[in-house]
Amino acid sequence: QVQLVESGGGLVQPGGSLRLSCAASGIIFRLYAMDWYRQAPGKQRELVAHITSGGSTNYADSVKGRFTISRDNAKNTVYLQMSSLKPEDTAVYYCSTNHRLTRYWGQGTQVTVSS
Repeated sequence: QVQLVESGGGLVQPGGSLRLSCAASGIIFRLYAMDWYRQAPGKQRELVAHITSGGSTNYADSVKGRFTISRDNAKNTVYLQMSSLKPEDTAVYYCSTNHRLTRYWGQGTQVTVSS
């Protein structure tokens, strides 16, 4: 069974940094693209960052230059390094992947940016 487990969320002040982790199991991790999404209260879930199996990356305009997605295939883990955080980054962050025609989601981790 495909499982994705996020960790690393919490409360951080504006301008601060946080690193999220997502541990994957049930897939041959190195063969699959991975995504980070986020959902704020009352808002649609949005794609934040994407990394291909080969390591190419793409970002939403709202986070470009501040967030970095990376992966460690030896650890079956994808990361989201978040810097220069803003209150509007407050959301539940989810990692996700497509596997055998099905999109899988982690349980989410809360990130709150507030002073």
